[in-house]
Amino acid sequence: MHRTPRGHLRAAGGARGHGGSSAPHHGYRYDDHASDVVGLIRGLGLSRPVLLGHSMGGMTAAVVASRGAGVLRGLILVDPTFLSPERQREVRDSDVADQHRQALGSQTSDLVAQARARHPHRSPEIVELQAEARRKTRMSAFDVLTPPNPAYRDVVSAMDVPSLLVMGDKSPVVTLEMATELRSLNPRVRIEQVQDAGHGLPFEQPERLGEVVLSFLRGLS
Repeated sequence: MHRTPRGHLRAAGGARGHGGSSAPHHGYRYDDHASDVVGLIRGLGLSRPVLLGHSMGGMTAAVVASRGAGVLRGLILVDPTFLSPERQREVRDSDVADQHRQALGSQTSDLVAQARARHPHRSPEIVELQAEARRKTRMSAFDVLTPPNPAYRDVVSAMDVPSLLVMGDKSPVVTLEMATELRSLNPRVRIEQVQDAGHGLPFEQPERLGEVVLSFLRGLS
């Protein structure tokens, strides 16, 4: 995400294996995704954009920032997948991939109904968009669950730009305690906790997320 000359934000790109992006047979680790992001930034000719990522996109964005090279002007991480090796193994060994395989064989209307039951407070538009996006996610994209993840403490320590770490107060991924530890590793990290939100923070509290992101952007030189 970056500012256009008129100051607006623009989002670009989708991870390989998702939506209309290519789906090669291999190359789904975080280093691969980060290289894709850097290639997109350079291919579009963006001058030091501000990069925002949620969940898997957050870890990808953090890896980009940890590489240095002056590619970014700022970084926004929304509940990134900063998982311990034990937790990542639990996710890999869960039935999340099998659930997605079943979803690919389902009708979009069925996925929408299931999502509305799970997330009654999300807007119908968001629920429908997520259901459509789910059907466009290839099984190969789940290779990113294969351990090991990048060591997130090392990644955060190496991030060389002003950074905002946002998480919900109900998140099972990044807790306030973890965020405080990460800030001690890198003083350029600013923390914001959003109330009444879990891992799906962008869909549960979009207005509040927008407020904290805009506040961070105004503070960038």
